[in-house]
Amino acid sequence: MELRGKGAYGAVYQARDATGLHTVALKLALHARDERFAREAELLSRINHPAVPRLRASGFWQPGDGPPHPYLAMDWVEGTPLYEWASEHRPTSRQVMRLLARLARALEATHAAGGLHRDVKGHNVLVRESDGLTFLMDFGSSHYVGAATQTSSPFPPGTPAYRSPEAWRFVAVAEGVTPPPYAPGPADDLFALGVTAYRLITGRYPPATHPEVAESRYWHTEGARAPVASDDNPRCIPELSQWVSRMLAPDVRMRGTARELAEALEQLAAQVGMEADVPLSTEAPTPADEASPWNGRSIPYRAPRTRWPWVAVIGLGGPLVLSLGWRPQAGAAVEMAWGHPVVTAETTDGGTIAVGDSVFAAPASPIQAPSAWSTIALEMPHRPFPGQTRPDATGRCPRKLQIPINGGCWVKLAVENLKDCDEDGYVHKGACYGPAFPPTRPATSSPAHCPTAH
Repeated sequence: MELRGKGAYGAVYQARDATGLHTVALKLALHARDERFAREAELLSRINHPAVPRLRASGFWQPGDGPPHPYLAMDWVEGTPLYEWASEHRPTSRQVMRLLARLARALEATHAAGGLHRDVKGHNVLVRESDGLTFLMDFGSSHYVGAATQTSSPFPPGTPAYRSPEAWRFVAVAEGVTPPPYAPGPADDLFALGVTAYRLITGRYPPATHPEVAESRYWHTEGARAPVASDDNPRCIPELSQWVSRMLAPDVRMRGTARELAEALEQLAAQVGMEADVPLSTEAPTPADEASPWNGRSIPYRAPRTRWPWVAVIGLGGPLVLSLGWRPQAGAAVEMAWGHPVVTAETTDGGTIAVGDSVFAAPASPIQAPSAWSTIALEMPHRPFPGQTRPDATGRCPRKLQIPINGGCWVKLAVENLKDCDEDGYVHKGACYGPAFPPTRPATSSPAHCPTAH
């Protein structure tokens, strides 16, 4: 029906199934043999919850020439990203408790299936226009027990502004050496949901966990306590604020489980008095077509200085995380919401586009069409693949036969005709190249219940 979004790894079309009765989101991979799609499809097939769009089908699309491209078809959700919805509707504490409870139930179902979302944030939550129900979207960064490792970076895919303090601490301890991959768990998803809730209530992020920022010491001092949302927004009732603080607890053991969170918020939403029906924002609702998701007032943002050069290779093996990992680009602004500075939507909700987000974040070009994919499939990608070998600081690749192209290291393949390049390589300047990857690392041990692969 329509191309709705396009990114570095794929595109999303609004489509109908063969019967014409169901509208679906058709997510098509830009690169052939992209294994992330199979992993996302497997986890979605295990999750059966009304707050998670249902997987309708998965398979491969065969272009006119070239290798097949994986796709997913999921239930279509017509909705608004969470923070934008909040600026338009000015939710109350009771409404926030109900929507957080529903998201917690979605995480409960994900964790029960042996999976992790790994990129919970406002941009990956949609509020359906018809009934105000929330949906946890975009499992492109997800993982489940038994899934194969796809990256060798210290961190799995995700958004740095939503990472737990223990995740940053894990890599910081190993500074100067190659750390084993960080093994996230359900507590990381809960912390990210806590960051989402805090920003939803206050219009700002809690103190940064990123070690690049001085205020990250907040999380690592002796006796550190979680931030209190009602301190930044007194209109938030104490009961809701307490549960947000629990999700943000520096001590992982204090966060509890998604099920405990959902049950508590559901009970509170049914029991609290009229004080829970006061809008959390004093600002007038913002029209949906305004540029800012908040109220349009802005102040300049000054990015911190670089201290950790290795931050450039965190996240998705580096392809979408720039030098500081999370900071806004030059020229970005911090909006004022309810009297507090917040990072705007222009910084892509925390500054990093993870694997799943890359499909949805960029608006689609009106000139794109499905038929164009048969040509794109053979062209050199503009960014390296996750885990692909990268050039060093001098721009050289580690091995003699490797050639730096578009930020990654490639090997020229011996093919007599470029038509033979479609199986194992990509065309660049009249030659065929294949991506270079470092040797496979030995497996690392971890608790049986914690996924370790990326």
